[in-house]
Amino acid sequence: MSYQQYGISPQLVERIKQKMKNPAVKDRVKAVVQDLSKVDLQNKAKVQQLVRACNSILNERLSPAQEQQIVQFVLAQRIDPKNTFHLIKLWGMFR
Repeated sequence: MSYQQYGISPQLVERIKQKMKNPAVKDRVKAVVQDLSKVDLQNKAKVQQLVRACNSILNERLSPAQEQQIVQFVLAQRIDPKNTFHLIKLWGMFR
């Protein structure tokens, strides 16, 4: 299922991808998400906190609606960061 089906705009995704090419920004985001587990990524409050932290690092201004769309997308993916297949699937979605 595509992120666009959750109302997340391709322009937002492209902006974030461009910002993530900066090694300093990438390292800061990586530090935030490094020790996440599948349980963390199924906890709505935790995901919302992660989205806000990453927004701050990326200097993005998201509306509350956009923030909720991203949270719902993450929850729906049922991501297990220890599962290589899940990571490959996500990589393919955002290439």
